[in-house]
Amino acid sequence: MEAALAARTLVSAWTAARMRLEAAGVDSPVINARLLVEAAASSSRTELISDPHRLLTSAQGDKLEAMLARREKREPMSHILGRKGFWKLMLAVTPDVLTPRPETETILDVVLAKFDPDSRFCVLDLGIGSGALLLTILTERPRACGLGVDISEKALAVAAMNAAALGLASRIALVRGDWTSGLASNCFDLVVCNPPYIPTEDIAGLAPEVRDHEPRVAIDGGRGGLVAYRLLAGEILRVLRPGGAFALEIGREQREPVERLAQAAGAVELAVIRDLAGRERVVWGAKKALGE
Repeated sequence: MEAALAARTLVSAWTAARMRLEAAGVDSPVINARLLVEAAASSSRTELISDPHRLLTSAQGDKLEAMLARREKREPMSHILGRKGFWKLMLAVTPDVLTPRPETETILDVVLAKFDPDSRFCVLDLGIGSGALLLTILTERPRACGLGVDISEKALAVAAMNAAALGLASRIALVRGDWTSGLASNCFDLVVCNPPYIPTEDIAGLAPEVRDHEPRVAIDGGRGGLVAYRLLAGEILRVLRPGGAFALEIGREQREPVERLAQAAGAVELAVIRDLAGRERVVWGAKKALGE
């Protein structure tokens, strides 16, 4: 198998890889195959089109075979490639962090609409993971600064690596902690969070890429998927400054219970934002301003 792959051209390797991924039941096998060939052969999409008959070297064939074997076992592309695009950024990703997903960009849609480019504000990202949310906000809003909290030291290391690569290390602080534990009250203008919200009872039915490879602490929301929201509703309002706002990603059928928790904690200006697929994706709200 390895010798056959090594003798292939870029285009024939792409075709063979696609067929293998299709047989393995992988979603988007054409795109996955192209990305794996490009990574293994150190080629670009343009080169794949302009020079499709370029031969893979033996080493490139071996590398492609190893990557294909991992993808056939449904390991996420982000883990195999070690990176994932999010918003306008390319972020390093490891098995220690949740793979950033396009749906989470919905949080950015609302945040960037609420905070103009000249705004000076401080962001708290709870469960920072790879740093996708906080680093994007800091990239888009150059006068902002932020704190990222995560219970995983390995996740914090990934976030730190991404911050350094993006030239944002001076505007971000990273702390290992359990959500808001130890944080002072009335300190942040904005809190963003993509908490674990998949009900424990639903995890067995997830795609293998998520069920078997994503960090369980980042996806398991406990019974009903609402454990994190119950812990965070009052705490988010506590750490926000008066008039500050928050954006929480939610899962299916979680709008009403999350809104009730936020209202009970004293949140105002509640709104729900849908993602591009039309699903209710983000609960937005605010803390009462002084005098209200």
